Amino acid sequence: MGELPLDINIQEPRWDQSTFLGRARHFFTVTDPRNLLLSGAQLEASRNIVQNYRAGVVTPGLTEDQLWRAKYVYDSAFHPDTGEKVVLIGRMSAQVPMNMTITGCMLTFYRKTPTVVFWQWVNQSFNAVVNYSNRSGDAPITVRQLGTAYVSATTGAVATALGLKSLTKHLPPLVGRFVPFAAVAAANCINIPLMRQRELQVGIPVTDEAGQRLGHSVTAAKQGIFQVVISRICMAIPAMAIPPVIMDTLEKKDFLKVAPYK
Repeated sequence: MGELPLDINIQEPRWDQSTFLGRARHFFTVTDPRNLLLSGAQLEASRNIVQNYRAGVVTPGLTEDQLWRAKYVYDSAFHPDTGEKVVLIGRMSAQVPMNMTITGCMLTFYRKTPTVVFWQWVNQSFNAVVNYSNRSGDAPITVRQLGTAYVSATTGAVATALGLKSLTKHLPPLVGRFVPFAAVAAANCINIPLMRQRELQVGIPVTDEAGQRLGHSVTAAKQGIFQVVISRICMAIPAMAIPPVIMDTLEKKDFLKVAPYK
């Protein structure tokens, strides 16, 4: 077996992003929770493989599959711009287990004010970590800006949740189940733009097809952040808007009426 060629473009995803299947395979790999179990030594080994390959040095015996595996492990743990290791819960591989846990708790403990406040705070704290960890490396955010974004988003989420909760007291129970989703949607509209406000001020890097940096664009930053806000809200729909309808239907069945949740 010959040495691995240096013309493999690991700057781009492995699969064709113009197709749904290609995008699905890419994002399933990026968000693979198993990457959270990798040791520091394994992460460093993957980083060395990727950095060496980009520098024109091929690790002896390296196969193409191993190279792509190292690339995705590297991407899952290190910031793409700064190269710094991202805090564990801020990594894309933590999105599935963290969001499943938090979303489940918000949908379960939505009836009492203290639990509503607590889980909205937990959710926004997690969102703040994710947004900060995955910000553009060319637009650093100050501690003051970070604090403002975090407090504003948390306050907005809690206020929305409590306000809607009070309005739904005399409405059907199903309506109350949608309060967590409404609070999350409102908070995303606050959290993301504030957390990435530096990008809105100075813009984000714009490159040509060859990867050469052409400058910074505020317009691109606005468009990108708007798309992130919309996508975050849409991503919450399957987990926070569909289960309430299912649970409301199931709770009317006899097998759940025997021991209803209090």
